[in-house]
Amino acid sequence: MSTTDSTSNVGSSVLASLQASASTTNSSTGTAGSALGKDAFLQLLVTQMKNQNPLDPQDNTTFVSQLAQFSSLETMQNLDTSVSGITTSLQSSQALQASALVGRSVIVPTTTAVVDTTKGLTGSMTVTGTSTDNSVGIYNSAGSLVKSIDLGSSAAGSVPFTWDGTDDSGAVATAGTYTVKATSTIDGTATSMTTYLPATVSSVTMATTAGGDMTLNLAGGQGTVALSKVQSIGI
Repeated sequence: MSTTDSTSNVGSSVLASLQASASTTNSSTGTAGSALGKDAFLQLLVTQMKNQNPLDPQDNTTFVSQLAQFSSLETMQNLDTSVSGITTSLQSSQALQASALVGRSVIVPTTTAVVDTTKGLTGSMTVTGTSTDNSVGIYNSAGSLVKSIDLGSSAAGSVPFTWDGTDDSGAVATAGTYTVKATSTIDGTATSMTTYLPATVSSVTMATTAGGDMTLNLAGGQGTVALSKVQSIGI
């Protein structure tokens, strides 16, 4: 058998041994598949140098190329470790943010609000274009119109409104959950607009994926909203 064949067989034997070792390690940790790390590649490189054909040694250019590949592999593995550390730190930071938000009042895009009618309700609507007429309707849990608020005309942008907690007859309405519907007349067409209303955060659901957004669970049956959708945070 030639020296070249012997070198090839040695390299193949070492590679098979390393792959078997990686498979055993992954099996014990529950990780599917087999993977060779930087130590295994370094061992392969050293074995290749020890068993090269003395009559036809490895070309220097090839050797330098393999060293560069090894360095690149090590850099990528170190980068992966660094990114994992940053992800862990980010998740810890999000957990601290979450604990600080519970019990706080936030302004979020929603159509429902839990209202203490003795204090009233303050919110805003986002008008998407020049409007000749803006109005807000306050509806009770039965779907009946309690109060209609005329906001007049406006340019595109945020239009604030306040409900004093009374119905159209001037009587104080019953405290509870109300639905707010905002409408703007743009180019002669009545169009529904997004309303931003106050809500209280009852709990927070952490993101299930790295870099994902936290979900705020709102009290009083106001549903959930992503943290990125919060317009402002109060007391």
